Amino acid sequence: MNLASILSFLSAQADQIPTPQIPVSEVSTQSFWKGLEGLSFDELIQKMVNGLISFGLKVAIAVLVFYVGRYIIRKLYKMVYNVMTHRHIDQSLTTFVLSLIRMVLYFILVISIIGILGLETSSFLAIFASAGVAIGMALSGTLQNFAGGVLILLLKPYKVGDFIEVNGYTGTVKSIQLFNTVINTVDNKAIILPNGALSTGSINNYSLESYRRVDWTVCLAYGTDLDKAKETLMEIVQSDPRVVKKYIEDDEMYKQQNLIDKRVVSVQNKVERPPFVGLNEMADSSINFVVRAWTHASNYWPLYFDINERIYKELPEKGFSFPFPQMDVHLDHNA
Repeated sequence: MNLASILSFLSAQADQIPTPQIPVSEVSTQSFWKGLEGLSFDELIQKMVNGLISFGLKVAIAVLVFYVGRYIIRKLYKMVYNVMTHRHIDQSLTTFVLSLIRMVLYFILVISIIGILGLETSSFLAIFASAGVAIGMALSGTLQNFAGGVLILLLKPYKVGDFIEVNGYTGTVKSIQLFNTVINTVDNKAIILPNGALSTGSINNYSLESYRRVDWTVCLAYGTDLDKAKETLMEIVQSDPRVVKKYIEDDEMYKQQNLIDKRVVSVQNKVERPPFVGLNEMADSSINFVVRAWTHASNYWPLYFDINERIYKELPEKGFSFPFPQMDVHLDHNA
């Protein structure tokens, strides 16, 4: 066996010997003590002084960053507060948003200071990220309602006092909270609805527009004079002062609401909403007329019930009759 073969064999055997794994902390400690080996007392003191000076500079910079950051946070806080107050954002939402902004900004400031001091920040961020994911999964429904409440308070699809129809409920909005909305139905029931569903669902807000159209269906017997019926129904509707005669801008409620008094408004700018009467359907037992009229939203239900009552009283006095449901039966006597 020559020398080259012997060296090759020893090299192969050495590769098979496992290398001991030294922990990172042990390596760091060993490196630290190795760095101190061979140093004289004066060199050791000098190294300690240099370390203290470096750490002192980091502390001074961290203190400076803290005070500057706190000053900036206060300025941003005041700026956001002024903007939300100027836009008349709900007080509960304003308080929550300001607290959230302050907490997030101070958290960023603390993490920045920790990094300036030379401490490891990745572990802190990992802990907070894990906690945030766990909390988000546990409170997914609650967070959805909160996000919906924020959107409702910001976008304002409805406000307190509006009459709305949503999720099969109809009533007046009593309060808008961060997590739910409370409405009072017409029979004075308090319905608490989660904001998450409200922010993504369909909302019928009857209070957004000042004027609404009222519809009636009047059923009269076959053989009724159509022209006379339409004329009579039109007289009943137009005789009520709450009905818009032709233009909404000429209505007294509109003038009071918009401070127009009696000044002339250009015809091109007026909204034409005259009453309408038409034959809607020829049903099995009756001919059905549709009557439509516009009125101020506050007069909707009073006008609806009053015109219903007048139709019932005045039409028979003028020779009109309301038919009963009827069925013709033909008997076959040969059967």
